[in-house]
Amino acid sequence: MGSNKRAALKLPPLMRILGIESSCDETGVALVDASGQGVPRLLGHALHSQIEMHQAYGGVVPELASRDHIRRVLPLTDAVLAQAGLALSDVDAIACTRGPGLAGALLVGTGVAHALGVALGRPVHGIHHLEGHLLSPFLSADPPDFPFVALLVSGGHTQLMRVDGVGRYALLGETIDDAAGEAFDKSAKLLGLGYPGGPALARLAERGDAAAYKFPRPLLHSGDLDFSFAGLKTAVLTQVKRLARAAPEGPATSHLADPLSEQEKADVAAGAQAAIVEVLVKKSLAALNATGLRRLVVAGGVGANTRLRAELDGAAARRGLRVHYPELALCTDNGAMIALAAGLRAQAGLLAIDAPAGRFDVAPRWPLAELAPAA
Repeated sequence: MGSNKRAALKLPPLMRILGIESSCDETGVALVDASGQGVPRLLGHALHSQIEMHQAYGGVVPELASRDHIRRVLPLTDAVLAQAGLALSDVDAIACTRGPGLAGALLVGTGVAHALGVALGRPVHGIHHLEGHLLSPFLSADPPDFPFVALLVSGGHTQLMRVDGVGRYALLGETIDDAAGEAFDKSAKLLGLGYPGGPALARLAERGDAAAYKFPRPLLHSGDLDFSFAGLKTAVLTQVKRLARAAPEGPATSHLADPLSEQEKADVAAGAQAAIVEVLVKKSLAALNATGLRRLVVAGGVGANTRLRAELDGAAARRGLRVHYPELALCTDNGAMIALAAGLRAQAGLLAIDAPAGRFDVAPRWPLAELAPAA
């Protein structure tokens, strides 16, 4: 039977799914086995981070990111197949990140996925990046059960969702301006720290006194589950200028914090981190209280923050709640979460097994609340 007929037939549930992630500055490829009703089993995964390349620019350069994805995606695919001991022809379906993310970066992963799909006669499925993060704790040693509240927290997103099952998501609250990860990164930049700023600020905060300077907790008592972090960034800027004896109306240059002592920088970092973490923790607890649920899932890059995990774990222990996280290696963008999301959708009957390859688009802006039940 010709391979091109495979995608047109009504096959048994998809089994081996190759996942490709290329939404920003990590190229990730992974393979899962989604046969049966258990959590899809990770057969292999490989990841390349572009951090070193972007450090010289202080942030992600979209054109450079796209070019690097082109260089990395096929070698990573070969590496994953070698880990699994399988050939490309053994793949039953291909999943890729359709959005949200950088348009050019998304096009690389999606284009490669559809090229493979056409060549192999396999279906190709566009997966929502945030759904991948949301479901990634199912690959951990302590996977959650439905239903749960999810805190999606990264450089580009901060949301609270009620999750009743695969594809069954209800938005509870979100940031009205900046994401928590952006507040980490921008605060780090004001302190003259390198890229990526969030982890650098967290390391510096370990040596600081969080009570040395008072920073606001925006919307902490708003009565809803929305977030705001723009005011916190402004407060950090104001404090750095005050310590540096800089003009209040002066620009926020990369050397603004040079006059500060290392202890002053550490104290600012600790204070900023404490403010962000307190808001995330209290809003998450409020979401659990509002829904009556007892289980919280934390996903996204900020979910790797040690202070956030410690505060959430402590609050959960005092209240008899459960908190689940992805493995640290899967907090960043990765192909495993995309392959997993596709596998769970396949098991739930939310993927068309005859999805054609060759015609595609990407969605740089794609709210998770608008995710269609079937892809």
